[in-house]
Order: sequence, then C-alpha cells, then structure tokens
Amino acid sequence: MSRSAHPAGPRHADVLTEGHYSAPAADLNALDEKVWSRTVTRDADGALTVGGIGVARLAEEFGTPAYFLDESDFRARCRAWADAFGPDADVFYAGKAFLSRAVVRWLKEEGLNLDVCSGGELTTALDAGMPAERIAFHGNNKTVAEIERAVEAGVGRIVLDSFQEIVRVAHTAQRRGVRQRVQIRVTVGVEAHTHEFIATAHEDQKFGIALADGQAAEAVRRALSLDGLELIGIHSHIGSQIFDMAGFEVSARRVVQLLAEIRDEHGVELPEIDLGGGLGIAYTSDDDPREPHEIAKALSDIVTRECESAKLRTPRISVEPGRAIVGPTAFTLYEVGTIKPLEGLRTYVSVDGGMSDNIRTALYDAEYSVALVSRTSEAEPMLVRVVGKHCESGDIVVKDAFLPADLGPGDLIAVPATGAYCRSMASNYNHALRPPVVAVREGEARVIVRRETEEDLLRLDVG
Repeated sequence: MSRSAHPAGPRHADVLTEGHYSAPAADLNALDEKVWSRTVTRDADGALTVGGIGVARLAEEFGTPAYFLDESDFRARCRAWADAFGPDADVFYAGKAFLSRAVVRWLKEEGLNLDVCSGGELTTALDAGMPAERIAFHGNNKTVAEIERAVEAGVGRIVLDSFQEIVRVAHTAQRRGVRQRVQIRVTVGVEAHTHEFIATAHEDQKFGIALADGQAAEAVRRALSLDGLELIGIHSHIGSQIFDMAGFEVSARRVVQLLAEIRDEHGVELPEIDLGGGLGIAYTSDDDPREPHEIAKALSDIVTRECESAKLRTPRISVEPGRAIVGPTAFTLYEVGTIKPLEGLRTYVSVDGGMSDNIRTALYDAEYSVALVSRTSEAEPMLVRVVGKHCESGDIVVKDAFLPADLGPGDLIAVPATGAYCRSMASNYNHALRPPVVAVREGEARVIVRRETEEDLLRLDVG
C-alpha cells in the first residue's frame, strides 16, 4: 500500500472538541528549538540532521532504536551552568540522569563536578578519570561496601541520609584515619514539580532527615560530635521538572533557619548549602524552562536575602542539574512499523522500541513531542499515539501528538529531549536489547555506549 493510500486516522478537527489535546503546529515540518538540541536542523531534502549528519545515515550505520546525543550541545550546556554560577559556587552534574565514561570526561573537561548515587556510578566516574574530590555521593541506603569505597577513594562529600548512615560513615572514616567531608540531607516540607509546589506535609518520603520534630537538628548534633566527620553543610532537594522558583525560596528560608539554629547552639556557621537539582526542561512546546543564568541569579538572591535576614555569612551554594544538562541534548530515533487507525479516536503508530528504552511515559505519565524526521510532508495532521512493540498495554512512548496523515511503515520518527533517564532506566523487558548511545559532533558520530546483543543476554544467563 502506498503512503498516499494509507488509511489515515482522525484529523485534528475531529478531536479538538474533546479538550484533551493541543492543536497541531501550523507546520508539522517545523522544529521547535526548545525541545531539540542546538545543532538539530533539516537539510535541503527535509530530513533531520544533528551535528551535520542526516538521520538516514545514522539509522543505516547504527540502527534503530538508538539515542543520538549532541556532544556540542552537551558541552555548551555544561559551560553555561558553570559560567552562570561562577567560581564561588559548585555545579554537580547528577549522574543518575545519564552516565558513561565519555560523559565523565566531558564533565571533567568542562569544569563540572559529579554527583553519583551508587557504587556503579562511582566506579564509572573514577575509571573515567574524574578526580575523587570533585565527586559527591548520594543515596538513601548506601551499603557498607559503597561507603568504604567512597571514603577510600577520597570523594569530596558524602550526603548523609539517615541516622544510621551518620554512624556508618563516621566509623569507616575513623577506621581509615581520615575526616570525611559530609552534608546532611534534610527534608524541608516542600514538594515542587513543574509549576506547582506545596510547602507543608511532605516529610513522608524515603529521602532525607525531616526538619519537623527537630530530627535534622539532632542529626547535626551527632555529626558534629563524631571525629570521623567534617560537616560542611546542609543539602535539600525539593522535586523534579521545576520551572517555578517559589519552592526554592521556601526551601532556602527553612534551610537558612536551620543554619542559624546551628550557629546559635554550636557556635558554628556551616560554609555550604546545596539546593539540589530538579530544574525543568522543555519536553513539549508548552514547557518554558529558565536559562542557567536566570536560575543562578534567582538562587543566589534568595540565599543572600535569607542569610542577611538571619545575620549569617552567605554560604557557598551548590546545585545539581542532571536532566537540565543532558535531557535536551539527545533524541531517540525509531522506525515506524505498523499503523492502526481507530475511527473517531486516534491512530496507533508502533515503533521498533518502546517502554524498554523509555519507561517514563508509563511510569510518570510523562509527555513528549515527536516528529517525522526522514522527510517532510504536506499531508494533513492526524492525531497519533506512538507505542512500542512490547506485550504491555501501557507500552506508550508519546501519548498524544500530531504527525502527517501519510506516515507509513519504514518512516523514521524521533522523540526529542530523551537524554535524561531514558537510557539510565532502560530495561530488557521481553528480552529487548538496550539501544546504543551515539555521540554526534561536527560531522562525526561514534558509539559511547554500544547496543546490547543477544550474546550479552545469554552471557548473563548461566542456567
């Protein structure tokens, strides 16, 4: 069946009255620069290019599905964050968003520090040459072995997450004859996501030590009393995909209040405050993230104002952008397989990947954009749901979007802003092979994380 004869799904005029979907872009061939990395464009034939290389060539050489990471864009975002906060603050890239040895080297070269939250991430960081003193180690349940490895390596800070961990880290450090630099992660009663935040009643979570009932103050007492620990500051993380700075203002006020109480009780002014990460990116044209320099100024102003009010010296600020750096730098490239129109509803477009390479839609109800990238089209827009090939009804990549009505099997479509958490959370569900990560820069493409093979699956199966 030719593409022009392909049975199309409902056009946008049929579905806008339902009130659930945004109208399609005036030109489905246009690329919204907010959701694509900076070197992405269309060539003279209408096909998508990244770093000067067309998607047809990338698909032929590396296959689909695959993640294509714009290295120039990644490095530029690292520099933008470092420049925005300057030499008197620290920027820690949150490795959980996506980590590989190549990424560690880029971070090192661009002057960023690194936040890890497992032994595996720590091993990757050290193996790729990140200086241990530029590493922060997070996690709500670090194993004894992980703590020993971190202390032995000399990581710059360990973020303490419980009373038990205070003792474990202190014991390990004392046994090795060192004083380990630590921060205490506190739960400040603020939860922020996207444009909303709630300022109370969010101590009910697995992370951090609550300010409520004086638990955080008691954690500080214990940390200050132990010879193996050097308490350098307080850490707070309030949420994810945040655009509104109001949550940070409430969080900073409560953390600074704790710093003032520590000064009054112990005569100590802690030198650092870490406000965590969670800064949002544009997944769709409706998202409007702030630039790093705006975030830096807002956070600096908030902390300075609160410290002046409390008559405290302004501490050194740390932040932990992960998604905000790597998220926009990559897209996932798929090949269209089957197409199923449902009259009066939408058209299901199945691709050769799915929830095994992007679990976020199923897990978080996340929203993404999608575009036809192997060509342009003048066909009418149709409402589609992009789904994967897995045996799971929740295997959805993009819930609702508009693609040209002449879309057909073999076309290449791409989902932008998949640099964060997609490869990190990828799985072998249905024994799928996890896709490669390919770095593209100035006309050259190279694999930085290779595609899994069936031999890899069998190698782990020792039965």
